[in-house]
Amino acid sequence: MSLCAYKFIMGKKKQKKNIVRVPLQIIDVQGEGYHLLLKIKLFNRLFTLVLDTGASKTAFDHTLLTAASGNAVITASDMLSTGLGTNCMVSSTISVSDLYIGDLLVKEFEAAVLDLSTINVAYRQIGQPEVLGVLGGDVLMKYKAVIDYSKQLLKLKQKGSSRMLQV
Repeated sequence: MSLCAYKFIMGKKKQKKNIVRVPLQIIDVQGEGYHLLLKIKLFNRLFTLVLDTGASKTAFDHTLLTAASGNAVITASDMLSTGLGTNCMVSSTISVSDLYIGDLLVKEFEAAVLDLSTINVAYRQIGQPEVLGVLGGDVLMKYKAVIDYSKQLLKLKQKGSSRMLQV
């Protein structure tokens, strides 16, 4: 092997096969800070989520979720959600089995379903598109998420032989 070929092969960064890289969009929220947005696929449609490391659970907006899939089975919950400016938000849940984050199929999990209309009103006021919800710590922890701000990437670690799909 020539020296040039050796340098080329050795110079390549080894990409771990079980790491999924998802592009992030970083938006400035009127000088008050930054939000991280990412695209996901649910019900065979593309949506935008806010990546929220402070959210303990992934949550979807009730109105947008039911509009996206009229046959979504949303179950009432007796738990009240806290955060998002209140400590008494009524919540429901949905069992999701077809959520793709990049090439990663998130195994069946339960997400909160809330009224997130205030978030979407605020986003519209600053010229941003509506978001289906927030990607929370439940998914981020399970898939050992790493946020790379400089490359605007979310890295998730697949477990075993997850089903893959190009989005």
